[in-house]
Amino acid sequence: MPALIFRKGLDLKHEVAGVLAASYHSELVARIKEQDYRFTSGRLTVHLAREFGFCYGVDRAVDYAYQARKRFPTQRVYLTGEIIHNPHVNDQLRAQDIRFLSDPGEPAEPLRADDVVILPAFGVTIDELARLDRTGCTLVDTTCGSVLNVWKNVKRYAQEGLTSIIHGKYWHEETQATASQAVANKGGHYLVVLDKAQAEYVCSYIVNGGARDAFLSAFGDAISPGFDPDQHLQRIGCANQTTMLSSESVEIGEMFREAMKARYGDNGLAERFRAFDTICSATQDRQDAVIRLLDEHRLDLMVVIGGYNSSNTCNLARICAARVPTYHVASPDGLVSAAEVRHRDVESRLEVTTTEWLPADGPVTVGITSGASTPDNLVEQAIRTLEGFATASRS
Repeated sequence: MPALIFRKGLDLKHEVAGVLAASYHSELVARIKEQDYRFTSGRLTVHLAREFGFCYGVDRAVDYAYQARKRFPTQRVYLTGEIIHNPHVNDQLRAQDIRFLSDPGEPAEPLRADDVVILPAFGVTIDELARLDRTGCTLVDTTCGSVLNVWKNVKRYAQEGLTSIIHGKYWHEETQATASQAVANKGGHYLVVLDKAQAEYVCSYIVNGGARDAFLSAFGDAISPGFDPDQHLQRIGCANQTTMLSSESVEIGEMFREAMKARYGDNGLAERFRAFDTICSATQDRQDAVIRLLDEHRLDLMVVIGGYNSSNTCNLARICAARVPTYHVASPDGLVSAAEVRHRDVESRLEVTTTEWLPADGPVTVGITSGASTPDNLVEQAIRTLEGFATASRS
């Protein structure tokens, strides 16, 4: 029997609203929003970005997970992997006895028809969905609508005989799921480019040709099976992982447009090139908001809160680090003391410890934003921690 799939919730939204509010919401953050996104305490001033934290897709995914646990109290409930890239949220779900198939030793025994499996906001690959469907278990699908929009576009590319060029991280769950959609049709192909440097390499190959074997070696797992750059770069369509840096995705799209025009001329462009803006609106809104924050206020530093493996959070930190000292912390625990902060370095992408990061005397102005998978209660904890540091260092 095929799996039963819930895609529009489980009719228990009101029943889980209380526990969701207690676990993730913040009265302090709500008050700060009402006070023009500004918090002042003693020598400390905090400015919040006007868009930050949980987006609709994340809120919906977490809501559905709690509803699933409520709806099936005696059954085993699993997630295929992290529902979103935030360690606090994932640990809270584990505390609800929702088990992660990606955790060591899970599942302890094969999945059964009476099990419940939650699909994360990133979506899953076509092969994984088919495997779960064969078990006959109940599926709760929380795939974000923005991700589904990307899938629609890459499937259309494949139907039209175009190779999907995906700006993203080939190891990311969302990009893997999107890539599987690109090859769902017989003859479909994809190529994942991480950044402008990789895009430039591909564009040069389109215009000038190159060594086929070197190309295949350079991209390894980031290309579809049977990919041939001499054949499959003749007609392309651009898409992206929804949480990438918007300005970079746009620039990469233009690089490919110009390469195709240089190779085939203006007359061939309409037949050989497609591009759709598939950055999700929440990602765009948060990037726009942090740029506005940096433009409007003179800040001593920025604190960006969110999982180190959260693509949209890392891109917020990239934007900020270009303008002001920036500390991307996975959680408020990274704010160790007024003299020490444990954070992800934007350049090295490694966790480092920085000392003497917070001005010890005089007024200090801090900007704060958080990724789309970061709940407001963690923002409150960060603000209260900073308040304590500022008070202690003054006294």
